[in-house]
Amino acid sequence: MKMRANIFKGANKIGLEDRPIPKAGTGEAVVKVTLTTICGTDVHIMKGEYPVRAGQIIGHEPVGVIHELGDGVKGYKRGERVAINAITPCGQCGYCLSSNWAQCGGFLGGWKMGNTIDGCQADYVKIPNANANLAKIPDELSDEDVLFTTDIFSTGLSGAESADIKVGDIVSVFGQGPIGLSATAGAKLKGAALIITVDSIPTRIKMSKKMGGDIVLDYQKVDPVNEIMRITNGRGVDVAIEAVGLQESFENCVRCTRVGGTISSLGVYPAEIKKIGVPLPEFGYGIADKKIVSTLCPGGKERMRRLISLIKNERVNLKQFITHRFSLDEIEEAYRIFANQLDGVIKVAIKP
Repeated sequence: MKMRANIFKGANKIGLEDRPIPKAGTGEAVVKVTLTTICGTDVHIMKGEYPVRAGQIIGHEPVGVIHELGDGVKGYKRGERVAINAITPCGQCGYCLSSNWAQCGGFLGGWKMGNTIDGCQADYVKIPNANANLAKIPDELSDEDVLFTTDIFSTGLSGAESADIKVGDIVSVFGQGPIGLSATAGAKLKGAALIITVDSIPTRIKMSKKMGGDIVLDYQKVDPVNEIMRITNGRGVDVAIEAVGLQESFENCVRCTRVGGTISSLGVYPAEIKKIGVPLPEFGYGIADKKIVSTLCPGGKERMRRLISLIKNERVNLKQFITHRFSLDEIEEAYRIFANQLDGVIKVAIKP
């Protein structure tokens, strides 16, 4: 039997092809995808800025129903609704047992779907290490309710977690795309007293305020670093989160962070950027006790259970991120809209 799948064919070349429906091997599950989306990382892949093999099915944020279970997968049954994080750790290697879920097996190894194995912008997707990665969805929640727990919310929240935001901290978030908006929500959940966000797109500025941004700076109208330093009386923020993936925004985070503060890097930097520079005076020439942390979101079913619980108990509303809905047959148009930030898009929902 065949399914439709979105295939990476080379830089700026994607499109649907018919592929065989995958079969579940030992420890694996095949999930019929009922909803997915496009990530900023998928855009980097489409443009050839992040390397994956030609012919690969892309996408890494699936919600669906269990179609087939391989030998050894326990506690699940066909037809159950599940959400799967973009990061699918094995749960058994030294990295997983040291709580480095995203680095399962080694460097960036937890991110498999759409990276090193076929992804989920398709009718069906095969999930490795299914016992560790299938998160059941409560009946009272819709697919759209939980869609963004699969990556962007987990990622944005993890940027706040890695920075160890404390109750009463002042936090800045550069970029209010989906990851930045999730980081803003994460900073609020962590107890930040004041959240200053930076963007220029009107729909994102409006959404930033909904997600917890107390002050939203339009960088096309003001210098965000100067304004942040003015707001903080020259002290700087306790934590600055970079959620764009640009040299300029990374440098701005360093510049606006207080002595002893933390720069949390969430943006995916294009491969052609060989080095990310640090402005030395603002970094205290290396001795200002400023910390730089980077984060690839943790995965696994326990992480997903916790995120879904936040949705269920109305601690955060992620469904409002969806501004556009497409069928799988319209995937190329969805990429055009999302990649070029057209029509006020924040996130798209793709329904096979």
